[in-house]
Amino acid sequence: MIPDPLTGEFKLDPRLAADTHFVADLALCRVLLMDDTRFPWLILVPRREGLCEIADLSSGDRTVLWDEVQRAADMLMREFSPTKINIGALGNIVRQLHVHVVARTEGDDAWPGPVWGAGTAKPYGMAALEAMKTRMAARL
Repeated sequence: MIPDPLTGEFKLDPRLAADTHFVADLALCRVLLMDDTRFPWLILVPRREGLCEIADLSSGDRTVLWDEVQRAADMLMREFSPTKINIGALGNIVRQLHVHVVARTEGDDAWPGPVWGAGTAKPYGMAALEAMKTRMAARL
């Protein structure tokens, strides 16, 4: 991740930006909502330059990352009562370090397989998107 050369601010990978919507900034991570109504799906992106792997974070930032992942998982559990929470940091396509936190429910569109590449995303409508972002931001 490279800061924007004009503003010096955190710059999100364009592929993540195209598929997600901003929810909140936590102490370390930008929290994004995947634009797919089939799954309550958050992506946490540490706002640090040049990270590809979790091991690239300082020890302190790794602790904060896992605390924030747990915070996102706890919120998804409370709000959606899923069967399982999936957590993954793959990075095979988007190299910028990011962690997926996905609420899975038995019988969802990808169950029991992974959500990545499963079917076609169903984007949020504007009203549903704003309601979901507001709901999640308030509970994080």
